[in-house]
Amino acid sequence: MKRRHIPVEESFKHWKQDPKYVAAYDALEEEFALASAMIKARSEADMTQEQVAEAMGTTQAVVARLESGRVLPSTRTLERFAKATRTRLRISFARETSSRAASR
Repeated sequence: MKRRHIPVEESFKHWKQDPKYVAAYDALEEEFALASAMIKARSEADMTQEQVAEAMGTTQAVVARLESGRVLPSTRTLERFAKATRTRLRISFARETSSRAASR
């Protein structure tokens, strides 16, 4: 049996039509924003996960977990990651958009 390859963009377009999918996707926005920012910082530092881990005094697996978005790191861990990637940790608070605030 031959499988047909479906581009992720096509699948995402289909999934976005499901309100349950959209709600679950939106609920993970902050979690993935942090993971994305960490990956970007490491990439811009031109470092591998292993190099960041060494600079943090931890293992590559820990860095992979941090970048996966499945764990919520402490501020101390984020500071160590920032130092390792030669970046500065900045935490801010922003007003929620009206549509997002109304959905709560």
